[in-house]
Amino acid sequence: MDNRPIGVFDSGLGGLTAMRELARIMPEEDLVYFGDTGRVPYGGRSRETIIRYARQDVAFLSGFQPKAIVVACGTVSTTALDVLRAEWAAPMFGVVEPAARAAAQCTANGKVGLIGTRATIRSGAYERALAALRPGTEVIARACPLLVPLVENGRYQPGDVVAETVVAEYLAPVREQGVDTLMLGCTHYPLLKPLIARYMGPQVTLVDVGEQCARWVAGQLSAQGLRAGRTRPGRHRYFVSDDTGDFAALASAFLGEDVGADVEEIDITIY
Repeated sequence: MDNRPIGVFDSGLGGLTAMRELARIMPEEDLVYFGDTGRVPYGGRSRETIIRYARQDVAFLSGFQPKAIVVACGTVSTTALDVLRAEWAAPMFGVVEPAARAAAQCTANGKVGLIGTRATIRSGAYERALAALRPGTEVIARACPLLVPLVENGRYQPGDVVAETVVAEYLAPVREQGVDTLMLGCTHYPLLKPLIARYMGPQVTLVDVGEQCARWVAGQLSAQGLRAGRTRPGRHRYFVSDDTGDFAALASAFLGEDVGADVEEIDITIY
């Protein structure tokens, strides 16, 4: 057993989709979340900038001596995970492999849709993972740069005309290709899941990368004997690189618990 915390980071609040599932599956674990809200989104940045930001994020979380770090960011997982694993000793888990495994198992017709940031789509990481897991799978990929800003500004509820219009515009070409599975390749996107599900229709299975990542992490920690041995509920702490108020309000609404007193602002540029 190992009572050290699990570190989780994302460019903003999207990684809370993984955080929520981690807390549900492993309620005894201490979790430390960092959202780089001052520099969100990462998806339109260069590879060099994404790697620099990710190094700083990991350096901050490493101060808590985590037993594992969850890269709850599709952009970092597809662009910088190999670099981070080479530089840090803590086990590091990304979102690509778990989501690709789920999609490979779900698809019946071999046509899988993928939506993500520009950096994620540019990387080709999901396509490579699916090709290895299920050769011959056709991946219809679409960059959706406006979805992260929508979520970060709380525009993800059903009935929001702007969000519904943007979702429809991005997903129309994917739906037209007849996919039966859609990977939400950014941890922000599951917050838009009701809108996306309604547009794609019940015949399309949505793969939530944050949820799949959390399940994978729980399984890996159990297999390695790294689960916490305590019986009390774990403590959850939140850190951001910009104003705590907006993040606390959105995070509380999404997680269903008040996180206000547990959110602190830090200067990520010093790491």
